[in-house]
Amino acid sequence: MSRMNHFDKSGKAVMVDVTDKDITHRIATATGTIYVSCEVYDAIAKGTAAKGDVLGCARIAGIMATKKTSDIIPMCHPLMLTKASIEFSLNEEESSVSATCTTKVCGKTGVEMEALLGVSAALLTIYDMCKALDRSMKIGDIRLLKKDGGKSGLYVAKEQVSEDI
Repeated sequence: MSRMNHFDKSGKAVMVDVTDKDITHRIATATGTIYVSCEVYDAIAKGTAAKGDVLGCARIAGIMATKKTSDIIPMCHPLMLTKASIEFSLNEEESSVSATCTTKVCGKTGVEMEALLGVSAALLTIYDMCKALDRSMKIGDIRLLKKDGGKSGLYVAKEQVSEDI
């Protein structure tokens, strides 16, 4: 049975004390998708969006977000990431772009939130750069695909979409 450990005995919010945890290699991979119009999809795929390289900019935004997670999510520990990457896959049939973020650290706490925030920032950047073409874009399906390291060990999402993670 898991317990909520972001609260002290009196119910006040606290950052988890990781002082006595072992330093281990930790990795997390998250994904999410933005669903766009055919016009937006074509602009992204062909690199013709008025604001420039949509995926290049979104990749940088996602990586930058991973490094700022503790500034945005209140109870996250500041981490010295050893890796943060964003990859995209375009699906013409769905008129969508999926982002996958992988984060790594050697530390006392996991990097799931960093991966989830990286995906979110990348997808929001796509929205921002394409909103002049269509404001009805939909962001969704944001989820953790895999995490490993630390006391809880390996987690792999049941509905994992790719064996390449």
